[in-house]
Amino acid sequence: MACTTILVGKNASYDGSTIIARNEDSQQGEFTSKKFIVVKPDDQPRHYRSVISHVELDLPDDPMQYTSVPNANLKEGIWGEAGVNEANVAMSATETLTTNERVIGADPFVELTPARGTEGEPGYEPEVPGGIGEEDMLTIVLPYISSAREGVERLGALLEEYGTYEMNGIAFSDVNEIWWMETVGGHHWIAKRVPDDAYVTMPNQLGIDEFDLDDALGDQEEHMCSADLREFIDDNHLDLAVEPVSPLNPRDMFGSHSDRDHVYNTPRAWYMQRFLNPYDEVWDGPDAAHRPDSDDIPWARQPERKITIEDVKYVLSSHYQGTPYDPYGTLGDEHTRGSLRPIGINRQSQLAVMQIRPYRPESCRSIQWMAFGSNPFNTLVPFYANVDATPAYLADTTDHVDSGNFYWANRLIAALADAHFAAASPLIDRYCEKTGGLGHRMLAAADEQVGRLDTNPVDLDDLADEEEAVDDVRDADAIIASTRNPEVRGILAAANQTIADQVKAETDALLGDVLYAASMNMRNDFHLSDN
Repeated sequence: MACTTILVGKNASYDGSTIIARNEDSQQGEFTSKKFIVVKPDDQPRHYRSVISHVELDLPDDPMQYTSVPNANLKEGIWGEAGVNEANVAMSATETLTTNERVIGADPFVELTPARGTEGEPGYEPEVPGGIGEEDMLTIVLPYISSAREGVERLGALLEEYGTYEMNGIAFSDVNEIWWMETVGGHHWIAKRVPDDAYVTMPNQLGIDEFDLDDALGDQEEHMCSADLREFIDDNHLDLAVEPVSPLNPRDMFGSHSDRDHVYNTPRAWYMQRFLNPYDEVWDGPDAAHRPDSDDIPWARQPERKITIEDVKYVLSSHYQGTPYDPYGTLGDEHTRGSLRPIGINRQSQLAVMQIRPYRPESCRSIQWMAFGSNPFNTLVPFYANVDATPAYLADTTDHVDSGNFYWANRLIAALADAHFAAASPLIDRYCEKTGGLGHRMLAAADEQVGRLDTNPVDLDDLADEEEAVDDVRDADAIIASTRNPEVRGILAAANQTIADQVKAETDALLGDVLYAASMNMRNDFHLSDN
C-alpha cells in the first residue's frame, strides 16, 4: 500500500516532542474509508487470525487500551495503521517498501498457499498460512509495548517466528526515542534510532542508508536487527560495497534502484527535504546536489529550523508546489506537470500524526492529529489519545457516502475542489488556518484544566537534567495508572468532542462554499438573467 512517512526527533521539533506521521494511501483504483477509534482491553482479541494470510496466533492476556485507525469495512481485516497506547507509546504501520530479487530469493516472502483438492480425498493438500503484514501489525504489537524499543523487539520476534508476505517500514515512538524498522525479505529485519536532532523522510522505498551492524548485534544503542543478519548478508553476497566499509548501506543491499523509483519514490523525499532544508544545498537546475531522481537522498537530515505540526501537514500534502512538476501549477509544461507521483494524492485514506509531549503530564501527553481524504484539500485536527472513546464524527464512518462524518465530507470537498483548484484553494487555506487555530487553542485550554487537578505533572523546569528526568518517569505501571485517571479522561474526551463539533461546523461550511464555487463553473452556465 502506497504511503509517505516523516519522523521528527525531539530536538528537531518545535516543542521537544517526538513526532511520527504517515499518509495511508489506498491502492490504485479504490478508496478505503477509515475510522478513528479507541480499542479497549475487553475488545482486543486474545486469539488473532489474519483475513489476508490466515496466520493465527495467541495474544497476551493483558493488553493496554490504544487508539486505532481501522477500515470502516473489515472484509480485508482491521488495518489499524496508527495509534497510541496507555503507556504513551505510538506506532505507525506500515510504509510499504521496495526490495530486489536477491533479497527475495535469499529469504522468500511467506505467502498464503491455498488448499488444493477436496479434504478427505486422495491428493488433498491443506492450506498453508502466510505471514503477518500491514493488516495485522498494529493490532498484535501496540497493546503490549511500553517503549519504542520494546515495539521493535516484539515485532522483530513475531517476524522471525511467523514471517511476512511483504516489505514494510514501521515507526515506534515514546517521549524519548523514535525507532524506524524495515523488514528485509520474509523473516529478516533492521531497525535504527532516529537521531534526536534530525528528521527522516520515507517514500515507499527502503530508506536506511547507514547501519552499524556491530552495534545491532552488540550493545544495540542505536541499531537492532534479526539475530542472523550478518550470516544472511555474507551467505547471500548482499553487501555491494567495493571495499569493506562500516557502517553498511542497507539501501544498496536490500533496496531497489529502478526507473520506477525515480518517478514514484525519490521525488517525494527530494521535495520534503527541499522544503525543510531550502538553503543547505542547491535543489534545482544543472548544479543541484540532489534531484528528484537521485538515489542518494539522505535518510535522516538536520533541519534548518525547528519543524512544526503545520510543516508536517504541508509536506505530507504537497504536490510539488513551486516546481515544474506541480499538476495544479503554471510552471513547466504538459510533459512535466503531473509527471511525478505527488505526496498528496486523490486516494489518500488518512493522515495520522502522533505527538508525544515531554512538558505535559503523562495523563495528557499524547496527541493524535487526524486528517481524512486527499491531503491537499483537508485539515489536520488534534485529539487526545488517552480517552475512553473518540467523537462519533470520526468513529462512525461507514462504507456509504455521508457528509455527516469527517471522512466522507473531506472526500466530497476534494472531488469538487480538484477540478476548480484556483477558486477552491483560498477557501481551503482559510479553513485549515481556522481549524488549526481552534485545535491549538483546544489543547492549551484542556492542558490548563488538567493542570489544575494537580495530577503530579512532570515539571522539567525544576529539574537539572531534562532527559534524565523524563527517563526517570518512564515506569510503565505508573504511566498507565496516570493515563487511566477517570477525571482526566473526562476532561480530554470533552475537549475532543468540542474540537470535533467545531471542525464539523467549519467542514460543513467549506463543503457548501466549495460546492458553490464549483457550481459557478458548470458548463451550462448562461450569463443572461431571468429578471
